[in-house]
Amino acid sequence: MSGFAWGAFGLNAAVAAGAALAVMLITFAVAVARGLHRIVDVAWGLGFAAVAAASYAVSAATGTGDPVRRALALALTAAWGLRLAVHIARRGGGHGEDPRYERMLARAPGNRNAYALRKIYLLQGALVWLVSLPVQAACHVDAGAGPVTYAGAVVWLAGLVFEAVGDHQLARFKSDPAHHGVIMDRGLWSWTRHPNYFGDFLVWWGLFMMVCDSWQAAALTVVSPVVMSLLLTRGSGVALLERHMADRPGWKEYTARTPAFFPRPPRR
Repeated sequence: MSGFAWGAFGLNAAVAAGAALAVMLITFAVAVARGLHRIVDVAWGLGFAAVAAASYAVSAATGTGDPVRRALALALTAAWGLRLAVHIARRGGGHGEDPRYERMLARAPGNRNAYALRKIYLLQGALVWLVSLPVQAACHVDAGAGPVTYAGAVVWLAGLVFEAVGDHQLARFKSDPAHHGVIMDRGLWSWTRHPNYFGDFLVWWGLFMMVCDSWQAAALTVVSPVVMSLLLTRGSGVALLERHMADRPGWKEYTARTPAFFPRPPRR
């Protein structure tokens, strides 16, 4: 274990907060102009990429952290965030408002856009900052990148592959009109009901592992993958989607043979 540049990390945290806020405010302005708040989902991945770039810049400017680790943190986070942003943009192209946001804004006490700014954009910006703490801290760990750092990169890669392949399989399945209303239970979706969310889980625990050469950085940032795991399993991920799917024909049978989150071979 080795030291951690606390002062530079404090500066980094402030700059990262500004980067996340800037992405959300720009997205809000575009959303208001288009009358479509669902584009905030595209900004989720872009926000992480912006924070990673800002953290890399602070680390390089202050001369703190290991160059290999900070380059890995930037490259892995940006690759994940940009892929997710492109995927969501393609998936949502040509569609109207997301029903989640439509229901939320229907309850707005006053101006809908002001309510959306508080309850959607600023909240998501704060979550981007919190969840990205391992990426920020990785840029200020003094130790050279070692086995734990590279193991984290391997876990990240497994998560990205799981997420990207799952998204591709689902998109291809839904593109066939014959599958309208049919439960997707093929490929990775026969191993887990949510391969994309499980992939996210691996991505963020892998990025956390990259700071574990410093016990200070690990203790400071472990809250981030824990929060992301709770969001994926108990918050806006698995739990919300499963409530939405509960009445679909074939869903009960699908849940009986396929685990909700952690993969295992499919049962007959």
